[in-house]
Amino acid sequence: MSFLFRAAAGAALALALVASTAASAAPTPVPVGQTLARFDKIKPATHRYLRYRQMGDTITPLDVWTREIRVEPDATGVKRLRIVQHWDGATPGTVKRLDSWFELGTFRPYSHERRTTGKDGQTKIEGFDFKPDRIVGLKDLPGNAQAAYDMASPQPAFNFETDMEFLQALPLAKGYEAQVVFHHPGGDAPAAYLFKVVGSETLTSSAGGEVDCWVVTTDYNHPEWKPSTFWLAKDSQVVVKNVSVAPDGSTWVKTLLW
Repeated sequence: MSFLFRAAAGAALALALVASTAASAAPTPVPVGQTLARFDKIKPATHRYLRYRQMGDTITPLDVWTREIRVEPDATGVKRLRIVQHWDGATPGTVKRLDSWFELGTFRPYSHERRTTGKDGQTKIEGFDFKPDRIVGLKDLPGNAQAAYDMASPQPAFNFETDMEFLQALPLAKGYEAQVVFHHPGGDAPAAYLFKVVGSETLTSSAGGEVDCWVVTTDYNHPEWKPSTFWLAKDSQVVVKNVSVAPDGSTWVKTLLW
């Protein structure tokens, strides 16, 4: 899940983090290509999230974020997982659309396209091809501003821009920790990140509805930061809420719209 203030650190830092926590827990590596334990939780659906930033008592809405999960054939006729995201900005005319394809059962990423339209009406097109040993620009995507992109990936990486659905497919349980190699397309080198189930909590809506959730945290390889926290419904494992504290002290929130 990508916040504006998140920056991926190097693989060496991630390995050091894993080593420092080995005494208290044994993280489970989740390599690209293996069948994910709860992939069946990822069902065709549309989820919408409100994103906002809070500083003190001041709340600033950022956008409404639609994440659509599909299972459909790709251009060659092979059935794949497809995740389409649409960000409608709080500033009129600012829109971002992401389109990502994956292998069913494993969440192995194949391709990722990002189209960002600014207030000036201009659209920036970026496209990426996830290969076993690197992530490169999609050569046949017209207007691809990232056509020359070439990032080595010593270990195959998952797509960081679809982390919320990825978490949904993990065998979340008390004490579970996952070590996952992620790459934000167009960003820094792939790195291993640690996600921990730190407990359970029941979220209560203002209307009185209750959702029993797993609570998952990660520090995105920045132990000096306060961890980012995810609440995932135990039955569906859909992310209900995500809260992160930025270095400037502001709080960034994603909350599922009911």
